[in-house]
Amino acid sequence: MPWLDVALVLLLSISPKAHADTYTSMLSIHQAMETEGELLRSLDTYLDQEAKRLQDLRRFYEKIRALHRGVDKTVANPLLAYALIKRLQSDWLNVVYSMEASENSQALKNDYRRLEGVLPAFEDLEGAARAVMRLQDVYSLSVKDLAKGRFRRNSNVPLADVYSPGQDFPLSADDCFQIGKVAYDMEDYYHCILWMEEAASLFRVSYGNWNIEDEGSLEDALDHLAFSYFKAGNISHALSLSQEFLHYDPSNKRMARNVLKYEKLLVAKPNDESEEVALQRPNVTHIETRDTYEWLCQTLGSQPSHYESPMLSCSFETNGDPLLFLQPLKREVVHLKPYLALYHDFVSDNEAETIKALAAPWLQRSVVASGEKQQEADYRISKSAWLKDTLDPMILALDRRIAALTALNTQPPYAEYLQVVNYGLGGHYEPHFDHATSRKSPLYRLKSGNRIATLMIYLSSVEAGGSTAFIYANLSIPAVKNAALFWWNLHRNGDGDDDTLHAGCPVLAGDKWVANKWFHEHGQEFRRPCGTEPDD
Repeated sequence: MPWLDVALVLLLSISPKAHADTYTSMLSIHQAMETEGELLRSLDTYLDQEAKRLQDLRRFYEKIRALHRGVDKTVANPLLAYALIKRLQSDWLNVVYSMEASENSQALKNDYRRLEGVLPAFEDLEGAARAVMRLQDVYSLSVKDLAKGRFRRNSNVPLADVYSPGQDFPLSADDCFQIGKVAYDMEDYYHCILWMEEAASLFRVSYGNWNIEDEGSLEDALDHLAFSYFKAGNISHALSLSQEFLHYDPSNKRMARNVLKYEKLLVAKPNDESEEVALQRPNVTHIETRDTYEWLCQTLGSQPSHYESPMLSCSFETNGDPLLFLQPLKREVVHLKPYLALYHDFVSDNEAETIKALAAPWLQRSVVASGEKQQEADYRISKSAWLKDTLDPMILALDRRIAALTALNTQPPYAEYLQVVNYGLGGHYEPHFDHATSRKSPLYRLKSGNRIATLMIYLSSVEAGGSTAFIYANLSIPAVKNAALFWWNLHRNGDGDDDTLHAGCPVLAGDKWVANKWFHEHGQEFRRPCGTEPDD
């Protein structure tokens, strides 16, 4: 690898950790695109200047070449002899050690250093690679097609393509290599093999043509692949890949030792040579409902037909609140147990954009409850901000409308401030409850009881993915722009409703924004009283 590339990799790897959250929010990714636009303009200036310099070098070259064509006739000319000596003593020195080249590249480096503080960190690259693997898994996407820029299902999944962009954006060999390397570093040999196979195939096609931006190479891909197959139990294939590596780098002693090791293992276990070891996707122990969750994300669940139950209906609702008399809410009951109601056009386009603009400067990496603390987690990838009703008159008006919809007390501490969430690259929130399942949860710090209900407002639509999946209800609801989804988290007796286990499916394409309003038990005693039966 050229020293410049090594320096760049090191530079990226030591960028401040404070910026290692670009991949967690699409807003941050849009901002990163603007940053790259600045770098692109700097590179354009550099290329223009370099083009002029190279044009001048071409002029010098053509002049000297023309003189050499007639060297036999003109070598006796004293003026030409003088010019020859002058060129060799002075002109060539100026050309070879021209300051213009270093000045041009120095200007480019200065522009890069100026923007270095806002560039994604190495952790962002890792997070983005994990996001691609997450999308691959949840939506059962073919890696081979992903490398070609296409979102096609694996052949064994009888479903249509989940997303069809207007233009394919194929990945380079090095792009695939980096995803595979992130998996390799995590000791996830299942994903590593799939992506390194694509990287090796692409590197083979372009072997001998070095790209200045690449970090990996065919030898690197073969090296990682061989060890991954060994760890997966396929010693025969590990041997063949190691032998291919030695074809390109015969002097590599470490790989030669590996070849001898694999050969001895095959001699000791000759039956392994013909065995095809099936790659197994890593088990995710914290998702007991993984298969159901992923199927709901892929298929939008088993949406019930309204004619199958007269209780599933659409209606205009005022809840007896004067605020809604002239403009009643458009309610669609989409499920009964748990009760799920979707209120269409709950906010306007202007209100949705205002909420996003108010939240944007305050977005921080979303956290989850872990015992008595809150912390970041890979199973929730997003950024969020909390908006007080005093921040803007529009938030105050929205709070009043929420109170009319729910008939609940929306004032702190009986309800939390409006939480605005922006999901990032492959942004998701794996199956969880909104209510606390332990008295040690940070939710109880408000001293207003557990979360009794949730209102989630979709501030944007999503091109693909990003639905809300209710696991035990076998139902998933797409992000309907400007609509609000309401459900009760607790039974009337205060027990948590296990049927509300839900998840935010990974965003495959688009920019997903939601706003959450959570209501607590205290302050709602006369608004949602206990039932007549203890088990209600």
